[in-house]
Amino acid sequence: MNRFPLRLLTRFSALTLAGLLASAPLLAADGPHPVEKRPFNLPPSAELHYSIQAKQSGLDLKGEGLVKWTQSKTAYSVTTETRAMLLGKILETSSEGAIDAYGLAPARFVEKRLRREPSTTTFNREQNKITFTESGESFPLQGGEQDRTGITWQFVAIARANAAKMKPGSEWKFFVAGPRDAEQWTFKVIGREKIKTAQGETEALHLFRNPPPDDQAQKLDIWLAPKMEWYPVRLKFTDPNGDYIEQVLDSVSKTH
Repeated sequence: MNRFPLRLLTRFSALTLAGLLASAPLLAADGPHPVEKRPFNLPPSAELHYSIQAKQSGLDLKGEGLVKWTQSKTAYSVTTETRAMLLGKILETSSEGAIDAYGLAPARFVEKRLRREPSTTTFNREQNKITFTESGESFPLQGGEQDRTGITWQFVAIARANAAKMKPGSEWKFFVAGPRDAEQWTFKVIGREKIKTAQGETEALHLFRNPPPDDQAQKLDIWLAPKMEWYPVRLKFTDPNGDYIEQVLDSVSKTH
């Protein structure tokens, strides 16, 4: 049986929406980070299935992803699972916590990669700090902080409550923690576009996260569909060398 090269597998293991967000390189943040309380409206709980295709070092790769989003008035959880052809399950992530005045208030973010022990990022509300099993870094909790799995759903909730403000050129800043540290993320609204999915064509709001000019991290494009509860219907992750990973929604089912 053929096997993907390990370096390609490492990249391909970041395929689900949350997995992509959880895997990009991250630089430590110095000084204050953005704290802004915005209106939010959580989307209904759902399971979302995605088809994935990628080009890495000239090779075309395919896979599938599953995202389970669950919310109540007081708590939420997001779990993701990524599978690649021939390899099976290669990435699992989870984010869970409470709902507070800012929206999602993570308590724990866990990432489990193929052949690696899971990493845990803890949002300690009693000590007001974020800590990591993968590093000795810590960051203060000031309100509104997110992890790399929950951030997409936090933005979905904010977009649902602030649709009129999602104008082209507008920017939305968050402080986001990964497996080792945390930094400010800025999303810019590009505009509305037609996106083809397995369920037909739909209009989607295109968001773009572009790293600073001196940062060689990957670029991230996300499309949220207002007529589908603002669920993420497409995502594209582009490396500086032009390699990319793209996922498109296959199906979605509300769970309650």
